[in-house]
Amino acid sequence: MLPRHIAIIMDGNGRWATQRFMPRIAGHKAGVDSVRKIVKACVEKKIEVLTLWAFGNENWKRPQQEVSFLMNLMTSMMENEIKKIHEENIQLHIIGDRSRLDKNLQQKIAQAEQLTANNSGLKLIIAFSYSGYWDITEAMRKIAVEIQENRITPTDISPELIQQKLALANFPDPDLFIRSSGEQRLSNFLLWNLAYTELYFTNVFWPDFDVAELEKALLFFASRERRFGATSEQLQAGQYA
Repeated sequence: MLPRHIAIIMDGNGRWATQRFMPRIAGHKAGVDSVRKIVKACVEKKIEVLTLWAFGNENWKRPQQEVSFLMNLMTSMMENEIKKIHEENIQLHIIGDRSRLDKNLQQKIAQAEQLTANNSGLKLIIAFSYSGYWDITEAMRKIAVEIQENRITPTDISPELIQQKLALANFPDPDLFIRSSGEQRLSNFLLWNLAYTELYFTNVFWPDFDVAELEKALLFFASRERRFGATSEQLQAGQYA
């Protein structure tokens, strides 16, 4: 059994570089190669959705040199990788607070999404300038506007309505969450959507995360019994299949 949707925190680039007496940005460069490998593997395995967290809202606090490098890296991807992504029939989506990005990067993102909008293969979601707090706050704002405009009432608020206002509204929730580098926390990533996701942590730094490491995560997922609040007996009886 394979997950429909895999979400990954690509952690450990800086520490990978530090261990090799290299600048942190060298780790981010090496991490791009891992992204290519994992995207390719997900395409081959026909995974429906892959979400990669590339830059969090909290990461704006990092040294300016590192932030600038990551902004340039994202711009470069939108310019140089998008053709190959399109040729692979991948549909690209960027989620996060775009208002904090410079106008050029905002434009590149919009163009890349438009180019791949009709592709029918892997849905690749990159969380950039994203946080779970931001996501839920934005959903609340949208609901507040609808109440203010008398389109809905407070009694209409439900988990389903909130879900519809989140960044991943048009996608299934992640089935499998992966975090590299040994850290074992969500760090403000997809807080609403990970409620019933299987959580897999590995000590491997992201630049060393390859297809073999992905296979380990998939084996872990296949071993899990996903009950969603039901009992094993109910699942076996087919009551919640």
